[in-house]
Amino acid sequence: MTEFRHKTIGIAVVEHQGCYLVGVRPPGASLAGFTEFPGGKCEANEDPSAAAVRECFEETGLRVEVLELLTRRLYEYAYGSVDLHFYLCHPLETPAAEHDLQGFRWQDLSSLGSMKFPDANVPVLKLLEQRAQATT
Repeated sequence: MTEFRHKTIGIAVVEHQGCYLVGVRPPGASLAGFTEFPGGKCEANEDPSAAAVRECFEETGLRVEVLELLTRRLYEYAYGSVDLHFYLCHPLETPAAEHDLQGFRWQDLSSLGSMKFPDANVPVLKLLEQRAQATT
């Protein structure tokens, strides 16, 4: 029997002026070629919201603040079980147009639906669309 490892993941869904910060997983990484929000595994005794903030800075150089927990999902991948915490975040300062986001980029909500996200992210995309419709 295969033993699954459980990982807690903090994910920063960073919104700025109607756009969201996304990147593409590099070759050789799990889920290579898939679009992702910045985030990663929690360190020992680290709150998932703190992990989302830390990982966003490590991956993009952008400092963010958590506004709210959008959703939490338990998901089973072939390599193990993940406990995903998706946090709506905003940049702590207005990102300059020339800010190097280390391969991440701003995408408007309408373009996110045509990108290849992992299955575990699909409910988050639907939630963002519902929230946008509710405010228009």
